[in-house]
Order: sequence, then C-alpha cells, then structure tokens
Amino acid sequence: MIRAVIFDLDGVIVDSEIWWDEVRQAFARDHDRPWTQADQHAVMGSNSRQWSATMRARLDLDMPASEIEAAIVADVVARYERDASPTIEGAVEAVRRIGATRPIALASSSHRRVIDAALAATGLAGAFEAVVSSDDVAEGKPAPDVFLAAARQLGVDPSDTLVVEDSINGLRAAKAAGMTTVLIPNRSVPPAPGWEPFAAVVLDRLADLDPDDLPARPATTLPAATSPSTTAVPR
Repeated sequence: MIRAVIFDLDGVIVDSEIWWDEVRQAFARDHDRPWTQADQHAVMGSNSRQWSATMRARLDLDMPASEIEAAIVADVVARYERDASPTIEGAVEAVRRIGATRPIALASSSHRRVIDAALAATGLAGAFEAVVSSDDVAEGKPAPDVFLAAARQLGVDPSDTLVVEDSINGLRAAKAAGMTTVLIPNRSVPPAPGWEPFAAVVLDRLADLDPDDLPARPATTLPAATSPSTTAVPR
C-alpha cells in the first residue's frame, strides 16, 4: 500500500528544466564555452556541489565551483522573480489532491533558494510535510539519499512510498531507495535513454496519478509526444 508520495520539483511540478539549461548556456557563452546536451545530461539530478564541480570541469574554468554555483542559482531565482512560473498544467491541483489523502514531500536536486522561489511562485509553500534539497544530504541523485531523508521526515517506510520523477537519475535514486517509481516524462527535457529498468509506471500527466490505482504493468515506451503544456502562474 502506498502510504506517502514524494514529488520531484523541476520537470514534474514546474517546467523549469529549460530555465536551468538556458542559464547554464548563457553562463558558458559568457566564458566563451559551449554548453551541450551531453553537458546538460551530465548535471541532471546532481546537487549544487556536484553540478557546479561538473560545470567547472566540463567548461575547463579556472574559478571556484562555489562561484559557479552562486551565479547559476542567482540567475534561476531571478527568472522566478521576473517571469511567470512555468507550472505544468494540472500539477498543482494534483499535488493538493494527493496531499489531502496521505503525507507528501518534495525531494529536489535544486538549491534551497530555488526551491523556495518555486514554491512561492506556484502557491505550494506549506503544502508539503517535508521539503528536502539534495544539498541537505551527502550525495545527489542517482544516490538515494534525498528520498530516504524525505521518507524519514515523513515517518514512512521506503517500501510504502511512491516517487514521481521525470529523469533517469531521479528514477535510479528512487529505485535504489526501495520505493515505487512513477515516470512522468517532461516534454521540454525528456528522460535520457535507458530509463526503462527504473520506472515501475509511466504516466502522461501528473494529473492522471492516483496512488491507490496504479497501472498493473509497467510501460516500456514513453507516451506519444505532444506539445509542452504549461500554465503560467502570475506573480
């Protein structure tokens, strides 16, 4: 029985993966470097310490990783403050609906400042019993640390916990934690190849998720591609 649900943030509730990528591309351009799709996949799921070190290495920059982290985080927070939040259609309502029936948590690879900005922009501040950043634990995704920390805060066993993710690293982390995994592929940044062994269930939309009525068999293909569907939340 599913007693609790843990949600990822970027790509599941807010369609902000493209913001992160645009900010990193701009940062790389400012330093006369390219930022490729391979670079993007290399940082997916990492915590701030990890992705800033990865950026420093892949861009071959002679500057502290902490400065890279500060610059990227500041620019992503600025996007939330300047632009309407790119909330995925039906996501906020789904979180509230599921949260009315069982404990819910947020477990995100994002920096705490970015998480706070996103929750404020979507109106979900205070909606989760636990909010954990990968920066709060030893290792980011695909290590299971962030999901195990969220389950501990909720007081539930990992085997009774469902995780909603959009990335292969997030799925790997949740499966390593012993949790049931649901993949909801993001249309802007689809999961990297090789996700199939890590997704117990694949759904087209978060709005379709019912933890008490999961499909009996896992999907082996992604849902047919459709146009990205986001709802801008005015600030």
